[in-house]
Amino acid sequence: MSLECTKWEMAVCEVTVIHSWSSPCSLSTSLMYSFAQRDDVEVLDEPLYANFLRVSGLHKPYRDQLLSKMESDGNKVVKDIISRPGSKKYRFCKHMSKQKVLGLTEDLMKNGKHFILIRNPLDILSSFDNDALPTFSELGFVELVCIYSELYELGKPPVVIDAAELQQDPEDTLRGLCNDLEIPYQPAMLKWEAGPKSIDGLWAPWRYKTVHKSTGFKQERKDLQPFPFSLYALLEQSLPLYNLLRRHVKKKRSLLSPPLPLPDLPVPANEKLLAWVGDEIVTRESAKVSVFDSVVQGGDSVWEGLRVYNGKIFKLEGHLDRMFDSAKALAFENVPTRDEIKEAIFQTLVRNGMFDNSHIRLSLTRGKKVTSGMSPAFNLYGCTLIVLAEWKPPVYDNTHGIVLVTASTRRNSPNTLDSKIHHNNLLNNILAKIEGNNAKADDAIMLDKDGYLSETNATNIFIVKKGRVLTPHADYCLPGITRATVMNLVVEQQLILEERRISLSEVHTADEIWTTGTMGELSPLVEVEKL
Repeated sequence: MSLECTKWEMAVCEVTVIHSWSSPCSLSTSLMYSFAQRDDVEVLDEPLYANFLRVSGLHKPYRDQLLSKMESDGNKVVKDIISRPGSKKYRFCKHMSKQKVLGLTEDLMKNGKHFILIRNPLDILSSFDNDALPTFSELGFVELVCIYSELYELGKPPVVIDAAELQQDPEDTLRGLCNDLEIPYQPAMLKWEAGPKSIDGLWAPWRYKTVHKSTGFKQERKDLQPFPFSLYALLEQSLPLYNLLRRHVKKKRSLLSPPLPLPDLPVPANEKLLAWVGDEIVTRESAKVSVFDSVVQGGDSVWEGLRVYNGKIFKLEGHLDRMFDSAKALAFENVPTRDEIKEAIFQTLVRNGMFDNSHIRLSLTRGKKVTSGMSPAFNLYGCTLIVLAEWKPPVYDNTHGIVLVTASTRRNSPNTLDSKIHHNNLLNNILAKIEGNNAKADDAIMLDKDGYLSETNATNIFIVKKGRVLTPHADYCLPGITRATVMNLVVEQQLILEERRISLSEVHTADEIWTTGTMGELSPLVEVEKL
């Protein structure tokens, strides 16, 4: 059955309008040509352009000609041109995002199907000629974000596709787009003839010279060109907005390997949280540090784990004491004050509404470097403070108990790296944790260089033998805050406490064992080495 309407039917033929919103130099004209190859689509090239020029007063060499030949009343365009009956089932409207100006009727966004085409500003800015450099407003990224938000609020979150996907795999990307728009895919969309088209806007001689040479979605050039650093400020402004929109792309191209599917979070509520990074609160996806930060360059950072109960942070002062001691031992400079760190913690908790059953990963890095390298002499910006608060119950099953195995990885000696410094360089612990994971245990016991008990990869450890409570000296292990609390409680209860060397056989023959840590609280051991 033909999708064409007869002349008699044309006045009542229903047309579904497909709106494409993009920035300039984003393959939007190529995509328009692609849709024009379909037998069920008519296309309109930037029907709101004249209205935009009238409202903005922007000068273009074709301005007078355009205003004389195109309807410049935006609302008339929406009603009489975009929404008019037609001879095809679909009408594809290519729009530049900046052309969505104030005063346009709400029907433009409420009706039809919408999608957003984005392109990395690295590629957009590199495509401009030196004699026609854009401004930030001309790029239209702010408007693209606003368009996404407006459609989302209308209950019509738009599909977002990336021009890079079109270039890498046109067929798969077009199939996905058609599927999201609920229209059938047609193979004809992959090719078109070179040269000017009757559907081109009258501005085509000025803007379409390159696309007129194309016959399909051109693959990305392998011979990449240096970025024009005179446009670096524009890139800094545009790239975060591009990345914000790119989060909504269903299928993302990866240079190194295929992207992994999004994992489920252990606590779904943590999908939306706020973190403190540097001197501000940011969203989860924006919570990042510089590639020049010392924690990236060499794990050069100290940290504390804090837990919140009924509106209070357990042993906050003790944790801060240890953090400042660790920072001093590592010769950190320009460290935030105690009050500043507290304020950052409290602001983060309040903003997240976390007053119970939550955990804070508090980190203080040596800060950003002026250039990559090991030397702290490169750290001239001051420390970086990170407050990561999450909804997080205790990480172990403290009701039914935990299982431990002994790792072959030995705990660092104070001759090499003192465990009393609570640093972020946790490879020693991670290697032991890998052994625990491979053994399908909850954690792994770590011994010191002489084979005596030190701690687990994440917690301190206590054993009970014949009424005596034993725990290792804090020579090869972190002197934990919860560990100290338990030791004080043991003494208060007038039990016998011994802090001494403990052999592995004593662990195997103990009457009772438990571990302590802020993140896991007190965890009873029910099995070790499957003995």
